[in-house]
Amino acid sequence: MTVSLPEPRAPGPYRMAVVCLGNICRSPTAEVVLEELLDRAGLAAEVHVDSFGTGTWHIGEKMDARSAAVLAAEGYDPDVHRARKVPEDWADDYDLVLAMDNSHLDDLLETSAARPDLDGRVRLFRDFDPVDPGGEVPDPYYGGPQGFEEVLGMVERTSVAIVAALQREITDR
Repeated sequence: MTVSLPEPRAPGPYRMAVVCLGNICRSPTAEVVLEELLDRAGLAAEVHVDSFGTGTWHIGEKMDARSAAVLAAEGYDPDVHRARKVPEDWADDYDLVLAMDNSHLDDLLETSAARPDLDGRVRLFRDFDPVDPGGEVPDPYYGGPQGFEEVLGMVERTSVAIVAALQREITDR
C-alpha cells in the first residue's frame, strides 16, 4: 500500500507535525521515531518534524516517563522533548499534519474548515500504517506498560512507511 504525500507548500525542508492530546505520549513518540528514521535515511536536513498537543495541561513538561522508558529501551533518545500546544498558525506552517486519533483529527479539521488549501494535508497518522491503514493510535496514558509498547510498535511500522513515502517524494523533486 502506498499513500501519497501532499506537495510541499514552499521551498525548503518538508514540514510535518504529529498531534495528540497532551503531547507527552503518542505524538512525541512519533516525533522521536520519525526523526531517528529520517536521520538514518539521510533525510534529516530535508524533513522537519514537530509534535504538539491539542490541550494545554502538560506544556513545558518532559515526555511521560513510561513513553520515554519504552523509547530508551529501543535505543531512541526521548530526553529533548518538551510538551507544546498546537500553535494558532499551524495551518500555514506545515506540509502535512498527522493526528493520532479521530478526536485530534476532528479538532484540527474544525479549526481549518474554511481552508480548502489544507485538503489532504491533515490526516490520521495511521493512514500510512501498512498493517491497519486509517486506524487510531490508542492513548496508553491510563494503562500499563504494554500499551506504551504497543504504541511504539504501531508508530515504528507507520514511521517506516512515512519515511519511505518521503524518500520517494524528495527523490522525485
